[in-house]
Amino acid sequence: MSMSDSDTSSQGGDYKNFKQISRDRLLHEMLRSTKTGDSKSTWKVLIMDKVTIKIMSYSCKMAEITEEGVSLVEDIYRRRQPLPTMDAIYFIQPTKENVIILLSDMSGRAPLYKKAFVFFSSPISKELVNYIKKDTTVLTRIGALREMNLEYFAIDSQGFITDNERALEELFGDEESSRKGDACLNVMATRVATVFASLRELPFVRYRAAKSSLDANTMTTFRDLVPTKLAAGVWNCLVKYKSTIPNFPQTETCELLIVDRSIDQIAPVIHEWTYDAMCHDLLGMDGNKYVQEVPSKTGGPPEKKEVLLEDHDPIWLELRHAHIADASERLHEKMTNFLSKNKAAQIHHNSRDGGELSTRDLQKMVQALPQYSEQIDKLSLHVEIAGKINKIIRDLGLKDVGQLEQDLVFGDAGTKELINFLRTKQDATRESKLRLLMIYAAIYSDKFEGDKGLKLMQLAQLTPEDMNAVNNMRLLEGSSDAKKTSSSPFSLKFDVHKKKHAARKDRSGEEETTWQLSRFYPMIEELIEKLSKGELAKNEYPCMNDPSPTFHGTSNPASIRSSQAPPVHSMRQRRTPTWARPRNSDDGYSSDSILRHASSDFKKMGQRIFVFIIGGATRSELRVCHKLTTRLKREIVLGSSSLDDPPQFITI
Repeated sequence: MSMSDSDTSSQGGDYKNFKQISRDRLLHEMLRSTKTGDSKSTWKVLIMDKVTIKIMSYSCKMAEITEEGVSLVEDIYRRRQPLPTMDAIYFIQPTKENVIILLSDMSGRAPLYKKAFVFFSSPISKELVNYIKKDTTVLTRIGALREMNLEYFAIDSQGFITDNERALEELFGDEESSRKGDACLNVMATRVATVFASLRELPFVRYRAAKSSLDANTMTTFRDLVPTKLAAGVWNCLVKYKSTIPNFPQTETCELLIVDRSIDQIAPVIHEWTYDAMCHDLLGMDGNKYVQEVPSKTGGPPEKKEVLLEDHDPIWLELRHAHIADASERLHEKMTNFLSKNKAAQIHHNSRDGGELSTRDLQKMVQALPQYSEQIDKLSLHVEIAGKINKIIRDLGLKDVGQLEQDLVFGDAGTKELINFLRTKQDATRESKLRLLMIYAAIYSDKFEGDKGLKLMQLAQLTPEDMNAVNNMRLLEGSSDAKKTSSSPFSLKFDVHKKKHAARKDRSGEEETTWQLSRFYPMIEELIEKLSKGELAKNEYPCMNDPSPTFHGTSNPASIRSSQAPPVHSMRQRRTPTWARPRNSDDGYSSDSILRHASSDFKKMGQRIFVFIIGGATRSELRVCHKLTTRLKREIVLGSSSLDDPPQFITI
């Protein structure tokens, strides 16, 4: 079973977003394809390794897997019970260890399973294919042997990670190890390439150029070449796909931009004030799991219940990118409207005030209970979460911290204001002070030389271990475009009359800022806009492949023009946050319209843009991709080696 181009690429057909395509391939192209001949109606065992289990869990629910005829999911590395009457589906990485286990399972007179349908997550080597073919007894028991080419983790409808959590350390660490770094980049390149194999897209591959290619006096370092090396690795995989994957496009269908964490050192540590980011930053969540306390049915202490904050929850989908103040207001509005419109909820609410319920009231309440219970549970969950977040913001004095962070970034505050804060806010948490110093280090790196950094550390009462995180920012500094641009004679000429030292300049927008502390924007917002307009400077962001003449068609001729515009980070203008704009809610509870419109909006989309950040992405960057998808009418997919929340980033 093969997928046609119209199923997946940016052109034609019913448009499916990135995560939907990943899910459909796993459920239909892989699991459903095994329902052939005498295997049609039988239940099967699904066997996976540690990586493919995560791939599957990010894209599919267990109920969906069961629906496709899977009755049991097993770990390939664990000892398994023989089930000789059942067929097995192997979804595994093409490693020698996995192939040896597969052959062991299916060889001999008593194989573990009746038949094996084998799907590899990425391309398998010829050596391993020959190794499988050698065992003739196993060959007759193999129902399928295919490369799925799906080895990424779909963390969002428009986001994926390659799960290289140590990439920042391995590629940009103090002790450069090219062997370890190359191994990391090889895995990353293979996994990034499988995204395009899944979507049947051939990208126009652009990457941040090494500083040494722009300045002959700069010595080339391994870390400076990281984006170049990854771009080359991805391109090599794509060239092979062109000749090995059926229906793989031969001309470019989308754009890919590869950058590293040096393009924006502030985004990973600054407080992002959206509902989603605050949940992960302040509540200590494990992935998307939130532990809710619910009243005990027996009258005992509250019971703990795990809930997932994911796209199937319409309230989460509506509010996750809203400013926390906006989200709180909208939740209050929803609860008020719901209570006024829903009789069961109203009766229940009134009964709390001590009024007795009549028999007729109870009857009405019971009739409305099933629907009421589900709706009030979801609303109550989010009201509880927002309440917790707001309490933490108050208790930790985060508004003052956030204000200073933004003022530092936009040049409205400097050393004097930072020192004043550290002296007067003695009760500020260690983490808040550390994050402030990391932002300051990214803007004023020269002020951490010699004793200056030590004095700031002592004033903040931070340990030498804490200061490692601050000093690590300087390892990224070498390849930062912002540093390079601000030090060029061209920029200095225009900076002479400026009093502020800003990492970003306010961007002029059509509407005023609705919510406090929402001025900050990640640098990829500018990069994506420039890429979409064809304004990225070719010397700073060269391409691995020259685009074919039909790449952009006639709709966007600007994209194929070479641009001699100033470096992308040299001009920054105010961008006020449209994402915090209050919306009218159609009723007290339902956000189903959000779910309905989410998929229909994609039907008129242009060609996709992929941005891959080496060294970890942030939730603010994921939010920007959703925002720009709507604005540019092109699906923006964000990829990275990992998705890091500030608490994780500062401990890397």
